[in-house]
Amino acid sequence: FFLSPKLENKTEGKPQKQICRVVLDHFEKQYTAELGSAWSSVRDVLTNPLCWQHSVLLNRFSPCTDLENSLCVQGYHSAFQGGLPYLPAAFKCYIRRTPGRFPAQKHQPGKLKEYYLLNAASLLPVLALEVKDGESVLDLCAAPGGKAVAILQCACPGWFHCNEYDDLRARWLEETIESFIPEPLLNLIMVSKLDGRHIGDLKPELYDKVLVDTPCSNDRSWLFSSDIHQATLRLIQRKELSYLQFQLLRSAIKALRPGGCLVYSTCTLSKAENSDVINLILNCCSNVVPVDIREMGRAVSQEFTFLDGLQQHELLVLPERGRAWGPMYVAKLQKI
Repeated sequence: FFLSPKLENKTEGKPQKQICRVVLDHFEKQYTAELGSAWSSVRDVLTNPLCWQHSVLLNRFSPCTDLENSLCVQGYHSAFQGGLPYLPAAFKCYIRRTPGRFPAQKHQPGKLKEYYLLNAASLLPVLALEVKDGESVLDLCAAPGGKAVAILQCACPGWFHCNEYDDLRARWLEETIESFIPEPLLNLIMVSKLDGRHIGDLKPELYDKVLVDTPCSNDRSWLFSSDIHQATLRLIQRKELSYLQFQLLRSAIKALRPGGCLVYSTCTLSKAENSDVINLILNCCSNVVPVDIREMGRAVSQEFTFLDGLQQHELLVLPERGRAWGPMYVAKLQKI
């Protein structure tokens, strides 16, 4: 499990990704207005892939005794430690301050992977959801499956419904689940290809916990769009995303049992897709209330940088050098 210098530096000598100027100009205008002085350091990280970091989420269903020691030798440390209101003992994720990527494991039918590589901020929605053994859980927009895998590192739901509307992404989701989850647990997981906007009507008040990791304007990937025409079209259609997100969130609320909780997350900095969507839901739906997640934010503030000035039920992770996690917006609501 030791990274050779060849593996560690395999990005050196490769042509760097090219920034899409149309997208950067759009972000420059919007995020300067929304983030103020914070945008400069965020932009510095987002436009420089060589400073990006990756975390290593261990798979409790395929433990490897040497892996944790190897990670520690290479400068990795536990991403989530004391003080979190919810941190199952089996949930183990390692990060380090320096850029670089641990080698990925390839999918091999019949063999479970030992770890999953992801942006550490992607785990905050999972920790905010606080899934417990035996609960019915819905992952409304589940592909590529990293958060579903993370949920199953935390607990064993009584029933776990993973939904993905897009055919290609649904196949990716299925492969991810098969790569990390053993056969007996697979019987508790259902993968569907339903339109998430209708699940609330199809399965009303069925779930204890719902994760709405909604489609969004993915800031990191959009900045490196290779097709300028596609990038321009995305920016034009960007305004429509917030309505889709609102519809998905409203559907999730219908699917949630009274007393149940949902977590809404995106990987964009955009206020229109984050706080504005949550505020609209709170104004339109009298049967949901915000849940304070500031304690979680305080507990992980050594490893993550958050935007100041948000409400108690929401967090926005801002990438910065040495802590290049995010963007990731997280908000938590409870149905009453």
